[in-house]
Amino acid sequence: MNITIAGGSGFLGTLLSQYFSARGHQILILSRNPKAANEIYWTGHYNSKWVDQIQNTDILINLSGKSVDCRYTDKNKKLIIDSRITPTMALHKAIAEKKIRPKIWFNASSATIYVHAETQHMTEKDGVIGDDFSMNVCKKWEEAFFSTAYPEIRHVALRTSIVLGKKGGAFKKLKPLVRFGLGGHQGRGDQKMSWIHEDDFCRAIDFIIENEKLSGPINVTAPNPVINRTFMKELRKKMGSPIGIPQPTWMLEVGAALIGTETELLLKSRFVSPKKLIQSGFNFSSPDLDSCLTKLT
Repeated sequence: MNITIAGGSGFLGTLLSQYFSARGHQILILSRNPKAANEIYWTGHYNSKWVDQIQNTDILINLSGKSVDCRYTDKNKKLIIDSRITPTMALHKAIAEKKIRPKIWFNASSATIYVHAETQHMTEKDGVIGDDFSMNVCKKWEEAFFSTAYPEIRHVALRTSIVLGKKGGAFKKLKPLVRFGLGGHQGRGDQKMSWIHEDDFCRAIDFIIENEKLSGPINVTAPNPVINRTFMKELRKKMGSPIGIPQPTWMLEVGAALIGTETELLLKSRFVSPKKLIQSGFNFSSPDLDSCLTKLT
């Protein structure tokens, strides 16, 4: 297959590119900073040059969007929203003009679309979607994505949780904290952490491609979320670190301000269930935290 990954030079795009390349598929990356031969320059806006180069795309995966690992200033809020909506609408235009006709179009979303939940499973059907900045970003993103339907194209919004991998994402940032004795729980430690191993993330995308009955919003997350306290304890055990100093909320607030991020990334409770994947028969290679961390440490 010919697979195009828009915004594909980051952590998740690299995972998918390596996964599908290893299986013999042709990969094209749309990137603001193209470096490799299979990378095409784009800014997220409609342009005939990149459209012409991806005309034979079978699978379209759009991961474009400014990182939310920043302070939510008015400027950054606008950039976060625009960097998601503009590329999505540019791809819509290319499809509407019949310049590209993929069989399936994946558009990134996030498990952050659901409200803070400590006891209620957030499934695709029954999950509660709230009304703060982060949730509204996801809502606007999905509204733009589903704004026009093309009968011959499957639309899939990827409501992805934290992807744990060796070379990027949250796990790469958590390991040094544990190594230097700062791997205690964050805040109260009772907030749920929904996560998925990098291999299962790629396998889930592959599974959705093959399963033509799957469409719409899909929770891409492992089936067994744990509380933050348990996650950090298990990570310390795997890394052989006996000491883990807890980080209370006030300390996180100060630290977040100093390094230019938001505490929501650590303190929001994400209790997300991959109901569609499970009901469709997807088998996770790392369904629980122990198996996941064993592979990563």
